[in-house]
Amino acid sequence: MSQTIEFPHLSKDESAEGILATWFVKSGEQVKANQVIAEVMVDKVSLDVEAPIDGTVTLLVEEEASVRQGTPIARID
Repeated sequence: MSQTIEFPHLSKDESAEGILATWFVKSGEQVKANQVIAEVMVDKVSLDVEAPIDGTVTLLVEEEASVRQGTPIARID
């Protein structure tokens, strides 16, 4: 079963954007549920993004990219 990971909703404004600051994993790596896989930033506040399930991660967004909240940033298969 695969699961898509979206950029977190951190603002009431649906068009708000943030930065995918850092990936802590690479595409093709095995991850465990609750493992921190990325750090995102919105308005100078950083937040860790965790893997929701065990599996192999595929990154969909490059590091330092500007991303609208709700946009898929990774998939775990």
